[in-house]
Amino acid sequence: MAGFAAIAATGRSIERCLSTCFGELQPVDGSLTKVVLTTTGDLDTEGVDSPIAPLALSIFLYRVDFNKTMRAAWSGVGTYDGRGRLPLDLHYLLTAWADNAEYEHLILGRAMQCLETTPVLSGPLLLSSGGWAANESVQLALEDIPTEALMRTFDSLPVKYRLSVPYVARVVRIDGLVTRPEVPVVEVVTGLVPAAEA
Repeated sequence: MAGFAAIAATGRSIERCLSTCFGELQPVDGSLTKVVLTTTGDLDTEGVDSPIAPLALSIFLYRVDFNKTMRAAWSGVGTYDGRGRLPLDLHYLLTAWADNAEYEHLILGRAMQCLETTPVLSGPLLLSSGGWAANESVQLALEDIPTEALMRTFDSLPVKYRLSVPYVARVVRIDGLVTRPEVPVVEVVTGLVPAAEA
């Protein structure tokens, strides 16, 4: 049963997966490429506190949406057992940071290779802080969004357009804390028989 921490745990799980992959084979020979889970403020590279190194891959969660396919099914389960379940799709931008085009291409190529090799995070690949059930998993897939929509996303960010690839993590399910309480029995009547038998 994943809890509210599942969103954060998903981001950290993707970061750990890519960091491990980059540790096995760095995209840029002789240089350490950092993988960083970022916020909107971190993308402001003019700021002195930016955590993005000269060579980095940032993972930026730019949208959270309910999963349209699974929402009705989990609502049905919730009416049966009284526990709310919210299936989510998490939309990420993987952005390469380097001082030349070749390095940016190498970083993104290696990241995409890693996620194609490990397209499903489950078991020990998911950080336990998410409170995952043993049978839960998160699928990572390239997201098909129009270039115009991607450009509009950058219009609202404090950074000019950078080479980025959109990914979606689905289905991240947040379960309610408490099931619906049983209606208390206030009165018990014994000894009654149906009217047909009287």
